[in-house]
This record gives sequence, structure tokens and C-alpha cells, in this order.
Amino acid sequence: MEGNPTYIKREILVCRDGVFESKQDEVVIEKPLTVFLNHNELATLICSPGGLPELTVGFLISEGLIQDRSDIADIRCQDEEGLIWLETTRPIAQTNNFLRRHIASCCGKGRAGLYFINDARQLQPVSSDYQIGIKDLYEFMRLLDDRSDTFRKTGGVHSAALAEKSGLIVCYEDIGRHNAVDKVLGYAFLKQIPTDDKCLLLSGRIASEILIKAARSGIPLILSRSAPTELTIELAEELQICVVGFARGKKLNIYTHPSRVAL
Repeated sequence: MEGNPTYIKREILVCRDGVFESKQDEVVIEKPLTVFLNHNELATLICSPGGLPELTVGFLISEGLIQDRSDIADIRCQDEEGLIWLETTRPIAQTNNFLRRHIASCCGKGRAGLYFINDARQLQPVSSDYQIGIKDLYEFMRLLDDRSDTFRKTGGVHSAALAEKSGLIVCYEDIGRHNAVDKVLGYAFLKQIPTDDKCLLLSGRIASEILIKAARSGIPLILSRSAPTELTIELAEELQICVVGFARGKKLNIYTHPSRVAL
């Protein structure tokens, strides 16, 4: 889905069994993206090129700053400069609070526990009758692997996708697993794709922050080839989200709400 290359070739020196060899290798590209919300600088995201409007929108959804497609009045992006402006149709009052929270995160302290718990507790459980066959889950992960071209070449990115019964709707790779998810959610938001009957696919760990992103978008099932955390499982139980991990080959683990999977 990305129009820009996510990796470049670089000359490197490889050592194998004491023998050195010069070769061309693929290396992932990493760039900053500064987000301006209603003319105010909001945050700088470190990400892979491509899908920058989707990333920005997904990021704002995940932070609870926008809820409806009608909230967006205009998006302007300068890809090469790493700048993006998003204007909303209504004032966003929470941005001062948002900036205080994320300054701490930049210093390595992480998000304050009170804010994080409030994020989760303010969400409504996902209301959906979604159920999917276990064979479909196996096929979703196979399709995600097939689409993970940058990972195969570089080993330096995470993958995320949105799937429906017929296959993958959209897939992104990014140096940040949160970025990859935000790009997918932003794409669905901008295209006004219903999410209450979709599955979010991940290549990496199912962190609690990613579960909250899925809950904000009303996604009933998360599928990953990696593991969830304990907090993710606790929140998923409350938010009516089925969490499936370690989906590799013909094996997987169902951690919460197994009724969403037709065994």
C-alpha cells in the first residue's frame, strides 16, 4: 500500500567464519514525521516512509483526539520534509494534556499509569457478533507473511493488516509496530470501512497499547504470530476482544473470548 520505498541498499562488510566479504544489503529507512494539529505542533513520530496521512489519522484516533470522519477538515503532507498538518472541524481541547503526557515518554519514563488506566476505563466493550473460522485465521497469517516483503529483505520492520473473510483489506510495514497498526486503522477510518466484523493482524507482541487502539476502532479480534502481555489479556477480557497469539503454521493460542473463533 505504500508509494515510497521502505528500504535502501547499502554497502556492508560481512564476516563468516573469519572471512570478510563486501556486499550490498537492504537496510530499512527511518524518518521523523512532525504532526501539526490545528496549526499547533503535536508530536514527532519516528516511522517508515509511506502511508503518512494514514499514520497521522490512526495516531490521533488511538489517542482519542478524533472519533468520526467528519472531524477531519483537511490534511496536507510534505513527505520529503517529514511534515504533516491536520485541521479538524471542531476544537480539540485535550492537546495540552496530551503534550504533557508525551514529553515524559520522550524522556524514557513511559506513559503515566493514571492516564493509561483512564484510557482503558473510558472505552466501551466492543459490541459485535463477529465469529471467524480457525482455518481463516491460519490463512490470514499466511497472507500477512506473503505481504511482509520489507521484513523478508531487511528483518527490520513490523507488519500489521486488517482482514475480512475474503482476505486482507490493507497491510502496512513500519519500523514501529504501533505505527504499522496506526497506518492500518487510519486507512480504515479514512475509507470509512466498518471494523466491527474485521480482524487486526500483527507480526509482533500484542501490547496493551495496541489492544486499546483496537478497542477505540471497535475491532473484535486481534491475531498475532507473537504473544500478548498479561495486561493485554486482562483488558481484552473487559473489552470483549478475542486475543489470539502464537499463530504459526497450524498452531495458535486463544487467550480471551474463544467464542469468537469457530473451532
